[in-house]
Amino acid sequence: MIEALSLPFMQHAVVAAVLAAVCCGVVGTLIVANRMVFLTGGAAHAAYGGVGLASFLALPVLPVTVAFTVAAALAMAAITLRHVEDTDTVIGVLWAAGMACGIILLDLTPGYKPDLMSYLFGSIITVPVADLYALAGLAVVLVAVTLRYYHGFVAMAFDREFAAVRGAPVTFLHYLLTALSAVAVVLLIRVAGLILIIALISVAPSLAMRRAGSLGRAMVGATVLNLFFCLSGLALAYRFDLTSGAAIIAVAATVFFLSLGPTCSCKRGRT
Repeated sequence: MIEALSLPFMQHAVVAAVLAAVCCGVVGTLIVANRMVFLTGGAAHAAYGGVGLASFLALPVLPVTVAFTVAAALAMAAITLRHVEDTDTVIGVLWAAGMACGIILLDLTPGYKPDLMSYLFGSIITVPVADLYALAGLAVVLVAVTLRYYHGFVAMAFDREFAAVRGAPVTFLHYLLTALSAVAVVLLIRVAGLILIIALISVAPSLAMRRAGSLGRAMVGATVLNLFFCLSGLALAYRFDLTSGAAIIAVAATVFFLSLGPTCSCKRGRT
């Protein structure tokens, strides 16, 4: 693996891993703390509609997919605020509709079609330099926004009704976090893919929040864990010729389930 770092594409992959770790560590912690994982998963799969739309219109994939995904995510966010009882059903429908729309549009696209595997399962070793700049910009924006609204996010995660009574802009923060998560999902497509991205966003924060004493510490812990997942998965993918996105998530899932072992044993012992 060490000798592979002399290769340009591996250097780009390591940079992508670091940036993805920061983005997923920050936004993922906010998503998990505010119990918005399912909503983010819906946005991730709806993003496939943006890929299909960009291909059908022969437009750049990244900006079209970002716009499409943010619009879909904000629609889901509005539904979760106004129709709480129908949240799961509507998000599930939009989730499936987005993917179906993408597949149909790709079927109708004449000529060359993009490599769907890179969008579905990711390939961190093929991340273009332009995406690295976009990820770096996203990381800066996420950190800046989090610092600006940190106390509001903490209050919203603890008790939304109480935060609203105290004057926190809960509705605005809800939409803001939804939009940020949608943009993060699109920009991280190349790393883990649409199907697997939700694991990268949720596993490390859920592990970090078990031991962290604050939301800020959880973000740092999640970032470190995500970096470990990405680099370990990248090493496995290179060593055994595996799909990088799947290898990264396999490492994350393995660590997650191993972390449940002692807890499950203790619970059985007490009963």
